[in-house]
Amino acid sequence: MLFRQLFEPVSSTYTYIIATNYGREALMIDPVKEQTPTYLRILKELDLKLVYAIDTHTHADHVTALGELRGNTQCTTMMGEHSQAECVSVYLKDDERINIDGIELQSLYTPGHTNESFSFYLHKGGPRMVFSGDTLLIRGSGRTDFQNGSAEASYHSITERLFTLPEETLVYPGHDYRGSTASSIWEEKRYNPRLAGKSLEEYVEIMDNLKLVNPKLMDVAIPANLACGNV
Repeated sequence: MLFRQLFEPVSSTYTYIIATNYGREALMIDPVKEQTPTYLRILKELDLKLVYAIDTHTHADHVTALGELRGNTQCTTMMGEHSQAECVSVYLKDDERINIDGIELQSLYTPGHTNESFSFYLHKGGPRMVFSGDTLLIRGSGRTDFQNGSAEASYHSITERLFTLPEETLVYPGHDYRGSTASSIWEEKRYNPRLAGKSLEEYVEIMDNLKLVNPKLMDVAIPANLACGNV
């Protein structure tokens, strides 16, 4: 399997490119608009045909590249069924399958960070991986204090959907702010300080007391992401 993890430093966003091999079909998860030239260069250099571009949710900290990628590659853009974004070709329901050249991802509805958040579980055609967006982070979890977020929903999504995946499943999040690149379900169940051994009530208390400032680009990013990345 061909796998690339790309980092956008301004918003600390991870974007993922997945294909079976050079010269084959590919999909991309959580692309950032400013990085579109880089994505197009990589696709050309590796002779990949971008078939699907997927956002895990409507991002508040960067502008999506879904619109530009669809315009440049004619790919199919995808988000969860609760998204209000205009640039979505296919709205995914929970437990749907996305296939390219023998690689299969399962869509998992994992609300909490937002009410439309999805994760994507790769379970066929490569090592087990889950692309958790902002739902589950490495030793953390996505904030739940805006965009119809819910700490209760986040806890249930993580403990009942993600933590029930095979423990060897690698976790690839939408962000990391400390230089980590990947984790595993086994690690996060045991060492995530917000979740390991924590009850629902304890988790909600942690999330309710984070007192985070809003993302710098929030007022620009959310409207833009609802309009195909047009600022």
